[in-house]
Amino acid sequence: MARECELTGKKVMFGNTVSNANNRRRTKFHPNLIEKRLFVPELKRFVRVKLSNRSIRTIDKLGGLLQAARKYRKTISPKLEKLLKAAS
Repeated sequence: MARECELTGKKVMFGNTVSNANNRRRTKFHPNLIEKRLFVPELKRFVRVKLSNRSIRTIDKLGGLLQAARKYRKTISPKLEKLLKAAS
């Protein structure tokens, strides 16, 4: 399973770690992913999704997983796309 947020599409980023002596070495920056079990009231069931911490905060702000999925429609995973279709 890829290290990718199912809602926002955040992935691993690559860059340099630079020391005081200006030595550079390549490194990976991983998103803060959490596997979370959320209740979807429209479907009356729980859904297990892998989300970044930022997207969990967005879900809380917007009032649910489906509302956030509608906002991020272009970047959601096929699993969430199927969930959206089932709810509507």
